[in-house]
Amino acid sequence: MARVKRAVNARKNHKKVLKLAKGYYGGKSKLFKTANESVIRALRNAYIGRRLKKRDYRRLWIVRINAAARINGITYSKFMNGMKLAEIDINRKMLSEIAINDPKSFADLADLAKKKINA
Repeated sequence: MARVKRAVNARKNHKKVLKLAKGYYGGKSKLFKTANESVIRALRNAYIGRRLKKRDYRRLWIVRINAAARINGITYSKFMNGMKLAEIDINRKMLSEIAINDPKSFADLADLAKKKINA
């Protein structure tokens, strides 16, 4: 079997990694080995960060809904339970937007949730 020379492929791989490491400090942007480690870590953290961002936004929406619900005299958990019993299917992002931009509509939803819980 013929011998495989890797010079071209290795150079291509090194250039790809160093391009991704552009802007890193010192040897992390100049030396392949350290740049490769930094790029692998950065890509892993970016992957994790994309998931954490979703988690953080959901938390923010829940805090906003809870604050608006308490203004209307009901807790978050009871409000969400009432919404489920009333068969109103609005996601937390939209509920949070309604709570901020249209407090009157949110108050109506809260009243509806209260009625369903007490019924």
